[in-house]
Amino acid sequence: MKNPSPLGGDAASRAALVAGDHTDPHLYLGPHSARLENQEGVVVRAFHPNATAVDLLTGDEVREMTPVDESGVFAAFVADVDEDLQYRLRFHFEDGNVWEREDAYRFSPTVGDLDLYLFAEGTHRQLWQALGCRPMEMDGVAGYAFAVWAPNARRVSVVGNFCHWNGGLFPMRRLGPSGVFELFIPGLADGEVYKYEIVGRYGVASLKADPVGRWCEKPSQTASRTYRSDYTWGDGDWLKERAQRDAKRSPMNIYEVHLGSWKQRGGEHLTYRELAEELVAHVQELGFNYIQLMPISEHPYSPSWGYQVAGYYAPTARFGAPDDLRFFIDHCHQNDIGVLLDWVPGHFVKDAHGLGRFDGSALYEHEDPRRGEHPDWGTYIFNHGRFEVLSFLVSNAVYWIEEFHFDGLRIDAVASMLYLDYSREDGEWLPNQYGGKENLEAINMLQKVNQAVHEIPGAVTVAEESTSWPNVSGPIEEGGLGFDFKWNMGWMHDTLKYFSIEPFFRSHHQDTLTFAMVYEYSERFVNPLSHDEVVHGKRSLLDKMPGDAWRKFANLRTLLTYQLLRPGKSLLFMGSELAPWAEWNSEVGLDWSLQENPSRAGLLEMMKELGKIYHAHPCLWESDHDPEGFRWISCQDRSRSVIAFERRESTDPASHLVLVLNLTPVPRSDYRLGAPRAGAYRPLMSTDDARFGGSGYAVPELVSTSPEPWDGYDHSMSLVLPPLAMLVLAPEDASC
Repeated sequence: MKNPSPLGGDAASRAALVAGDHTDPHLYLGPHSARLENQEGVVVRAFHPNATAVDLLTGDEVREMTPVDESGVFAAFVADVDEDLQYRLRFHFEDGNVWEREDAYRFSPTVGDLDLYLFAEGTHRQLWQALGCRPMEMDGVAGYAFAVWAPNARRVSVVGNFCHWNGGLFPMRRLGPSGVFELFIPGLADGEVYKYEIVGRYGVASLKADPVGRWCEKPSQTASRTYRSDYTWGDGDWLKERAQRDAKRSPMNIYEVHLGSWKQRGGEHLTYRELAEELVAHVQELGFNYIQLMPISEHPYSPSWGYQVAGYYAPTARFGAPDDLRFFIDHCHQNDIGVLLDWVPGHFVKDAHGLGRFDGSALYEHEDPRRGEHPDWGTYIFNHGRFEVLSFLVSNAVYWIEEFHFDGLRIDAVASMLYLDYSREDGEWLPNQYGGKENLEAINMLQKVNQAVHEIPGAVTVAEESTSWPNVSGPIEEGGLGFDFKWNMGWMHDTLKYFSIEPFFRSHHQDTLTFAMVYEYSERFVNPLSHDEVVHGKRSLLDKMPGDAWRKFANLRTLLTYQLLRPGKSLLFMGSELAPWAEWNSEVGLDWSLQENPSRAGLLEMMKELGKIYHAHPCLWESDHDPEGFRWISCQDRSRSVIAFERRESTDPASHLVLVLNLTPVPRSDYRLGAPRAGAYRPLMSTDDARFGGSGYAVPELVSTSPEPWDGYDHSMSLVLPPLAMLVLAPEDASC
């Protein structure tokens, strides 16, 4: 071996670089002030283990760099310049190939001290602007800045096709005690695939996707991709209106969608842009004003429906690029459709390229499996008490709303985060510091997420929470979790149970249907009929209904009408409007040929009419969460399985509707019911209408009241109740 060149600098630093064990390669590579032969200047060092020669290009001058030794380190001295020297490197290889590029090691750090401080403190809310892969221009040179948190790593490198996945070529510098590694790579093209090669504490290397990467390869490939957005938004009017709207007193009829199986062509998914055109037209026609997307953060396993996430900052590439998703949401907004995102901050996949054991240690998850592994889902559980993880998750919630203009988040599996003993037997869980089962760290995380989201004008949060945990939608300052809404799982289970009972036996189960009103105002609820209720042997909504086909459809029409017109916001899973016999299959598209069937065409027609009624009458949504907005008219007629209630505006009780359900196939021709006011009522809709596939049992076009007290009211009316149907009545002089 030749004697090392005097340009070689510190031998130990050089040895660490060559061995792939340097945590700050910028201390050795790139330009460094030096004095050589009584001249001031800089020494520039470069490294490539396979290079036979390297040229230093400064302006029009080409200098051949000197091999420091036989390891692939080259150096050159440039006199009378400082460390701001601008130059390029040209590497020569034995096969005659040449690689010319800007030197990544001549640029300053791309992550500031404030970002590092906020990240470590757990208070960063825009982490994607500091970590991950960001397009950037430095010293007039375009490229990408990379930054990743890996505090227990011995070395982190950016690797990809651009460097033949060689972890020795782009090692990153560690920024002090933060555990963040960063590197600016100039000249990197848009759409390049990359990962981080992380050498852990014990010298074991692994390839990891970027935790804050903005785009990934289409699964089953697992690399991250560089991305530069150039999208121009057109939804300014929507955002202004959203900022002024009180979602709690506005209509919210939500259509839950799994993008991969809503519609397919030739077995292929539609793209975000194709979905924008077709899905928006469909939901508008049926009166939905929100779409809730099941998780679209990048996930490796399609049958997980998106609930086992790997890339929290990357919209799945299955349907296109990030700007295609922006187009989808923009198109929704320009057509007055809000978009909610199903978000999963409780657990994540164990796949090797994901967050698990990210730097060779339990970084994002708890080390102890009694807190760190989910027994039901085979996933890791986030360590919500770690400040950096808190920054990661709170920023991610904000990211989807700020960067993609989502109107809010539906947060998945809240109960699994609230309870340390969730789905665990004695001895399988660890209590909190006070000996209880409440997960205090997760509670804090959820509150921080809600605080951050609610600082964005008009954005909302919805909790999928299935227990009796108090004040899920209560104010944080009063000990609540701070959500705007909570899924009413109790209502869903009780209602589906009731509707599955043969009508002959319903007289014994009326309380099952009406019980939800006992706790209706303990939270602000969304009434869901979600994807979870039409899979895994639970049967489709239509098939849950008892009786022959006619009775099944009659029950389904009544169920869907009751869901939307009772107190609370409403959510319906896609395809329920088509009334399939089969359960939902996430691998195939919905069977759109069903809409040609007369019974299903009638159901669709009813839903169109129902949507119009819902939006036209503020009493159906303005006072959803106000006890003054609802009153039972009759809920004790068990023998005939009839219930009736009044919906009214809390600020204007005169503005009201009367809703009556006859839950047996026996029509009632002279059914007396209390009337909220004297005068006359006209039916707005009967779910038994022949247009909707019903029997067409005739109901009067106008019903006059009489001064006969009934049901606690001073006046009453005699109604005709069609079989297995819901009747919607409005005062004759109502404006719509």
